[in-house]
Amino acid sequence: MSGLVIFPGSGKGYGEAGASYRRRALRGFNAKSGSTREDIDLNNQILRERARMLYMAAPIASSAIKTPRTNAIGMGLKMNPKIDREVLGLGAEEADFWEKKTKAEFALWAEDKSACDAAGMNNFYGLQQLCFMSWLVSGDVFILKKQRKETKWHPYSLRLQVIEADRCATPESTGVLHVTEAKWGKNTIHDGVEVNPDGMVVAYHFRNKHPYEITTEDLKYTRVLAYGEKTGLPNVMHIMNAERPEQYRGVTYLAQIIEPLLQTRRYTESEITAAIVESFFTAFIKTKTDQDEFPLNEVGEVGEQQASYDPNEYEMGPGNVVHLNPDEDVLFGDPKRPASGFGSFMKEMCVQMGAALEIPHDILMKEFNSSYSASRGALLEAWKAFRMYRQWFVDDFCRPVYLCWMAEAVARGRISAPGFFSDPLIRNAWLGCEWIGPTQGQLDPVKEVTAEIMSVGAGFSTNADSSIRINGSDWNHNMDQISREEEKRREVFGTEEQAALKNTIQETIRDSMREMMQESMQEEKRWKQE
Repeated sequence: MSGLVIFPGSGKGYGEAGASYRRRALRGFNAKSGSTREDIDLNNQILRERARMLYMAAPIASSAIKTPRTNAIGMGLKMNPKIDREVLGLGAEEADFWEKKTKAEFALWAEDKSACDAAGMNNFYGLQQLCFMSWLVSGDVFILKKQRKETKWHPYSLRLQVIEADRCATPESTGVLHVTEAKWGKNTIHDGVEVNPDGMVVAYHFRNKHPYEITTEDLKYTRVLAYGEKTGLPNVMHIMNAERPEQYRGVTYLAQIIEPLLQTRRYTESEITAAIVESFFTAFIKTKTDQDEFPLNEVGEVGEQQASYDPNEYEMGPGNVVHLNPDEDVLFGDPKRPASGFGSFMKEMCVQMGAALEIPHDILMKEFNSSYSASRGALLEAWKAFRMYRQWFVDDFCRPVYLCWMAEAVARGRISAPGFFSDPLIRNAWLGCEWIGPTQGQLDPVKEVTAEIMSVGAGFSTNADSSIRINGSDWNHNMDQISREEEKRREVFGTEEQAALKNTIQETIRDSMREMMQESMQEEKRWKQE
């Protein structure tokens, strides 16, 4: 069958734009792209190694990882049950009682590191931090569901084992040739992830040691089914963010900025070295006298080991006096460090790298020198990404873990949930919950709390949602505590004191509202003038 073959840059459509090979600016732009296996899997090991090295050695890279961790996860995402009582046919009081009991029962497992972590090192909230950071640095992380015999004080057998990304690999991989794709019967393994002919993940392959680990233990691979054959519950939780279709392994969060991170690290080290050299005051003496008669040829700080005792090697240091051999001389360039443009250049690089990571420069560098509006805008923009990553983490880790735990709790009779194992709609109703984490924070608490009050009053938000946004608290719990506190206050101060306090709060809110409206009008007026 014959046909017309049109090559890229044929002069039609994008051939005269981004796909052109005739335009001068694009002639040398020979971009090549392949499948996810070629573009990602074959390069993932190198990306992981470089990202880890930069995280350990480059302060900006460390901030790029820890900033999302602290804001998205913080001290851990707390489970707050929110069952669908209408589907379950429960009254408000019955639903509240069930939610409080389930929350306490989950805390029995989640807050005890020996009850939830297979290694016994972290509780459930510590595991969240560990998994989130490993996800960002390595590109993905795996959590295996383990079972331990229950005891009187540990009534649940569920344990979680965290597996680093490097240990998920195709069994044919060797130390010399890293093979990422292989056949397993009718299925295909993509860098340790086994998929069926329809592209569905069915199993994972894990090696018993790290690729570069030096040990006498023989290399072995274990195949773990993705889901239990009888229960349908996940055996493996795979936390990753896919950026392309047919992608089964994640890419490190730092992938797009590895090169600029490395270059800025080198530039910073060069500036530091130049500044240190310039700060040294070292004298050099030229003489034919025996140098052993002068105790001046010592280098290094007091108490430090001398770097070299070779008479032909010279070391600079603060206040050093060094002898030169006859006919030797030392000439120095004038480094003029630190360079005047160092700060502005580094800031611009951080702006570009932060844009790639969806973290504004102010948040990445913890530098809030702009106006209130600019700082708040940066905070709001960063939190769009933080909330997105939190939701992804909840979907990949928190919800599957909660499902496995709830299934065991119901099966053991510690929680009553009729219909949990018989109807998927009923099961989803029992599993309803929200995961509460760190709040956005407030640059001006008075303004932002006042805005929440106005939002609740206008029906745009609820008291429960506003409590979560302001400080991550539970509004119902707050009301119970406030009720007890007000009763105590009435006993001590009487009702008149209580009424006066409420009036003061209301007046403060009204004054704050007026100030906000005036500032808004003045800012709008400035914008129009500009």
